[in-house]
Order: sequence, then C-alpha cells, then structure tokens
Amino acid sequence: MRKNSLALKAVVVTLACSSFISMNAQEKYPEQMPMKPEMSEYWTPQPPIVTPGTSTSKAVLTAPSDAIILFDGKDLSQWVNDKGETAQWTVQNGVMTVDKSKGDILTKEKFGDFQLHIEWCVPEDIQGSSQGRGNSGIFLQDMYEIQVLDCYNNKTYVNGQTGSVYKQTPPLVNAMRKPGEWNVYDIIYTAPTFTKDGHYRTHPTVTLLQNGVLLQNNTIILGTTEYVGFPKTKPHGEGPIRLQSHGDPSKPISFRNIWIRKL
Repeated sequence: MRKNSLALKAVVVTLACSSFISMNAQEKYPEQMPMKPEMSEYWTPQPPIVTPGTSTSKAVLTAPSDAIILFDGKDLSQWVNDKGETAQWTVQNGVMTVDKSKGDILTKEKFGDFQLHIEWCVPEDIQGSSQGRGNSGIFLQDMYEIQVLDCYNNKTYVNGQTGSVYKQTPPLVNAMRKPGEWNVYDIIYTAPTFTKDGHYRTHPTVTLLQNGVLLQNNTIILGTTEYVGFPKTKPHGEGPIRLQSHGDPSKPISFRNIWIRKL
C-alpha cells in the first residue's frame, strides 16, 4: 500500500509540473517598445562654450610630406558616391560643397588607424535650428560618425552636437566659429580589433580637436553610431571616410583642405 501511495504522489507531482510548464509555455510577454530617435538623445549638461583662435578664409594648413591628399581644391578624383560611381558634389574656388541631390561621398581608398585633417564651413546666412542647421557628418571607416553641425548659438541634444561621437559621447566643449568662418577638425583614430566570434577585442577610439581645442580625448567608441537605437557591433576591416549629404532643409555646407596620414 505504501508503494502505491508513493507512486500516486509521483504521478500527481509529474502532472502538476507538466501543467505548470504548459501554462508558462503559453504565457505571452509584452514586446519591446519600438525605438524612436529621441530615445537615444539627451540635452544636459550642455558643454561650456570656448572661443577658438582667430581664422581667415586663406588660413590653410598645408599637408605634411607623408600625407595622402584627399581634396586639394581641384577635383573629386579621390572620391566616389555610395554606388561606387564618380562623386558629383560642386567644386569651385578650391572648395567642395555638398550637393544634397547626389548623396554621400566616400574615399576610394580604405584606412585603418589614421590622422585626418578636414576643414568645413556653414554658409554665413544659414537658417534652421537644432539638427536642421548645417548638418553633415564624417564617418570613420564608414562606421562611426563624428558630427558636423552649426552649433554657434544653436542648441541641440548634446550627444548630437558638433564634435560628438554621434548619439554616444558629447564634446568636452563647444568650439564653434561663426557661420561663414572655417572650422578645422583634426582627428586621430585607432581602429578596432575583433574576436573570432565577432565581438570587440579592442574598441575603436578617437581624439578630436576643433579649431585647436580638444573635444574628444581618446574616447572609446561603443559601436556603430545609429540614428535610431543604440550602438551595434559589426565586425569589419579597413574602411573609407564617408562625408554625409544630410537631408536637413538648410543650405549645404562646404569642405576644403582634406588630407590623411596612415598610422
């Protein structure tokens, strides 16, 4: 009788467990809320404003002897569009200006670690506010965006401000010059390495000076710079420099004197 009682208890426990598992298998949980751009933006604290040294329209830093000249004011022979075809932004008077109807442009050559010098200018009569004012971007290895934007008397979310690692790390300060004046970026970039299973062994890092003022100091880049959502890990090798043709309604910005040194 005792054996039968134990056997009966075992059956009851088994049935109870089966019922519990079945109930849990059928239970539904809420799905993750769809991401919106605003979910990865924040506005405070605003970086302090630092007035950079003076600049003139002719003050161009010539490239060092070991640099690769990406734009010397003459043509876009070192660039293609995102389809691999001839780049067709406007080149005039030593300056290239974004043509928003032609899309982004990328360097023909791909790079790993590098030092990049690039100068850019928003039109003197620029209009718009926040992200809709002189918006562009410099994508390192075509993966990680350094924001280009007119933040002279123009507030926006700080991790999308001029000199930010876009949607990740705000700049230490705001070193913008007035619209119509040239801004200078000097970027020192260390490429990432990856494990066999596709994770970062070492993250990419970036140091950025704008107009001689430090904005990013050996900053760790967490992953891809997404407009919607958060950084992702995408294993890659060497990659091109991409200049963004942003869809904001303001007048397009211009670039000049672009050179790069492989490190």
